[in-house]
Amino acid sequence: MKIPNILTSLRILLIPVFVLAFYLPYQWAPIATGCIFAVAAFTDWLDGYLARKLDQSSPFGAFLDPVADKLMVAISLVLLVDSYSTPWITIPAVVIIGREIVISALREWMAEVGKRASVAVSYIGKVKTALQMLAIMLMIVAEPYTDISWAGIIALYLAAILTLWSMYQYLRAAWPALTEEM
Repeated sequence: MKIPNILTSLRILLIPVFVLAFYLPYQWAPIATGCIFAVAAFTDWLDGYLARKLDQSSPFGAFLDPVADKLMVAISLVLLVDSYSTPWITIPAVVIIGREIVISALREWMAEVGKRASVAVSYIGKVKTALQMLAIMLMIVAEPYTDISWAGIIALYLAAILTLWSMYQYLRAAWPALTEEM
């Protein structure tokens, strides 16, 4: 196994630990959960960096990395929706999770027709990811509706806006392939 793949696998193995920590009835649980999420977010960046730096890219890593990212983000958002129990958190969470499903399906289809490069990850997608990681982190570690969690909620809405914008860009780039006659 290559180091980037080990880090990606670690991120997936952290998911049940993350969920368990989230529900622990201890005062320190939000900080522990936030630390687990921070480790997962850091390994997301680190595995990509090492794959490029050490020339250890692999088909397995190319498949598993986005799966690990989407699982951690979707599960985190579901937990936060449960914790905050309001449509004002549910709406951006649904936008983010829904976009991930649409773009994953779009990338898979574009790869099948040999046009995967036209829906490659964009700069806006990277900013969106950073904002949603920050939002989730702040909302996990803070009590709902405190100053820190409000900063997370604002970051979550900004991430949701960028999510919609990047989805629009991906769909626009793929539109010619989607509408051509077969």
